[in-house]
Amino acid sequence: MAQQQTTARIDQIKEWILAKHKNRTDVGVDEDLIDSRLVDSLSFVEFVFLIQEVSGVEIDMDTLNISDIRTLAAIEKHFLPT
Repeated sequence: MAQQQTTARIDQIKEWILAKHKNRTDVGVDEDLIDSRLVDSLSFVEFVFLIQEVSGVEIDMDTLNISDIRTLAAIEKHFLPT
């Protein structure tokens, strides 16, 4: 049940990314969201707020380690524990 809940939350994040990139049909779990420009400087803060909303975890922008949100796998590991 917990794994299913985590998958649903990752899917919410993936759907947000895909909605911003209509030319894409999927996002790999290990794809670098920043290097691939799926999350850019204009959408970064909105992306962090989305992760907070989906995870229920408050993210301090001053102490955020960018590698924790670089991939869907990293987001799942750091913000969506099962």
